[in-house]
Amino acid sequence: MHPLFRAHDPGPHPEQPARYDSVMAAVEQAGGQAVEAPPADAEHMLRVHPLSHLAWLEEVCEAGGAMLDPDTAVNPFSYDAALRACGGAVAGVDAVLDGEAGAAFVGGRPPGHHAEAARAMGFCIVNQVAVAAAHARARGVERVAVLDWDVHHGNGTQAIFWDDPDVLYVSLHQFGWGFFPGTGSPAERGGPGAEGATLNLPLAVGASRGEFMTAFWEQALPAVRDHRPGLILVSAGYDAHHADPLGSLRLDESAFVEMTGALAELGPPQVHVLEGGYDLEALRTSLTAVLSALQPGSDPGSPP
Repeated sequence: MHPLFRAHDPGPHPEQPARYDSVMAAVEQAGGQAVEAPPADAEHMLRVHPLSHLAWLEEVCEAGGAMLDPDTAVNPFSYDAALRACGGAVAGVDAVLDGEAGAAFVGGRPPGHHAEAARAMGFCIVNQVAVAAAHARARGVERVAVLDWDVHHGNGTQAIFWDDPDVLYVSLHQFGWGFFPGTGSPAERGGPGAEGATLNLPLAVGASRGEFMTAFWEQALPAVRDHRPGLILVSAGYDAHHADPLGSLRLDESAFVEMTGALAELGPPQVHVLEGGYDLEALRTSLTAVLSALQPGSDPGSPP
């Protein structure tokens, strides 16, 4: 956690600073321990993003901020907030790999999974899940799995690891009718030498909790299991909740808890990184439930 996560302010926007208040309320209600997120080092960032892109982002923010595209705004604090979000993800990976925690949650903002290596988009300027995955690989983790349950497809994460067979990317997301970002069809399966290391499970507008969870239990979870990862990263967006204003899927808090528990049963440590979730109350209640499930000794339950 860090005050910069609230200082990043894109103005009148769904990705608002009050989201951080919901995160902090959830941490308190779940009895979690908030730890200050350090800034990521250049070494961490350059594994994913070219120096020219990072320098440009820093320059724009230092000049007072700007609209990077029609959806993505930054202010003077945004670049430093993004560095802290990435640093928190790196610290979470270190904590679970060093045995200091069985699981970790990183509540940074702005979110990251739409950010490509050299392109900011979709509220995202850098990709903290990708930075975390690259850090884990640099630490010697042979295989990493990224499960993305945000309502939007994580086009940036997919693109960054498109040709890497050792980083599995699995996404459950709303798809079709022009829904942002327009990527994430089942035909997108990875590049040469990495075919099958990308698994997209698109869901129709208005898909029910049951339809989503069937895709999770029958396809997403077996893919993560069969990859045999040493670390599981979750792009944890809460905008697939039925109350969210930007998506049209029908999940509730219990679905996020069910997925968290199922991943825990696989054995590898988990690091959850906040992505979307734009109804403040749904974000708070969903995250409270997931953080409670991640506590040692919790019993998040099993499928019906």
